[in-house]
Amino acid sequence: MLNSLDLPKAPADTRVVVAMSGGVDSSVTAAILKAEGYDVVGITLQLYDGGATPKRAGACCAGQDIADARRTSELLGIPHYVLDYERQFRESVIDPFAESYLAGETPIPCVACNQTVKFRDLLATARELGADALATGHYILSRPNGERRSLYRPADLDRDQSYFLYATTQEQIDFLRFPLGHLTKLETREIAARHGLGVASKPDSQDICFVSNGRYSDVIAKLRPSANAPGDIVHLDGRTLGRHEGIVHYTVGQRRGLGIAAAEPLYVVGIEARTQTVVVGPREALATHRLTLRTVNWLGDGSAESAAEAGTELFVRIRSTRAPTPARLVTDGEGALCVELASGEEGVSPGQACVFYSGEGTGAQVLGGGIIARTQRAASGGVPAASLVA
Repeated sequence: MLNSLDLPKAPADTRVVVAMSGGVDSSVTAAILKAEGYDVVGITLQLYDGGATPKRAGACCAGQDIADARRTSELLGIPHYVLDYERQFRESVIDPFAESYLAGETPIPCVACNQTVKFRDLLATARELGADALATGHYILSRPNGERRSLYRPADLDRDQSYFLYATTQEQIDFLRFPLGHLTKLETREIAARHGLGVASKPDSQDICFVSNGRYSDVIAKLRPSANAPGDIVHLDGRTLGRHEGIVHYTVGQRRGLGIAAAEPLYVVGIEARTQTVVVGPREALATHRLTLRTVNWLGDGSAESAAEAGTELFVRIRSTRAPTPARLVTDGEGALCVELASGEEGVSPGQACVFYSGEGTGAQVLGGGIIARTQRAASGGVPAASLVA
């Protein structure tokens, strides 16, 4: 007889480590499992020096959040440990984040954090503690799929976090559990209130946890002083329109703050790190139709290569805030995996994730994904086709 986590032992004999960030989601995860009789152990990771980062609403993993996780654990009557993962976080998340921006990309550190610090390092710690599973407060469904487990879009699509979990390995998926996948955010807060948790009305975490003021460029400039190297702002037609004080101040799709005067609205359509050049053009130049991917993680049947050779049709998300759209997985003839979008997507940048799904709605399987290495747009309205390479 399986318990609610699809494990073969009775809840009292099943140890579950819960990754507790101090927010309402992970707190409710611990509360649910404790109420079901599991042997719950809470672990909070200190990922960066909270004292060096100004306090702001929506941050996580330092300072007040650690105190909130400790209070929740005391209320639930579960052991709670705080582990210093600052070095791992810096090496696996912050440093690659800075390097990616310097390469002209738009990285997503939350993907790297889940892939490394949380689902690699913390999972190993959970096993050392004799845990049968590691549970988190992510909104994503996980259930048996033959002899393995698979990931699916959750009940609350407005809170769907599958975009940030596509890089999870099969071994990790088999050990992970996500008790909130069937709940809405409102239901989660109601459960928190019923358990008397002080975090029931705590605001959600927002943006990147280690960016205290919302300005990525400030963090990068501190880590890499060379980030503010000046360069040219060039129009797609070859005209030099002005100068900039560092490519880290620009992202593909940006409209405001370009620092140039022009008769028409212009957008950042590409960043060339090698020459420190910011390329601008009209809005129609933002429409991307083909993506070349790197470091692809395939979670579907067979392999990514066989799926691409067959021209498999699927759905993809290029932004966490966008709904999945139809696409086709192909190869470029040289072995690289590519995605052909049925409709053009605007504001797509190298460094972002492209996540694969079997469908659009709740229950659609997460088939994996990869990092966008290059983007290509079709010729339209006199704008020449180009491949923007970071």
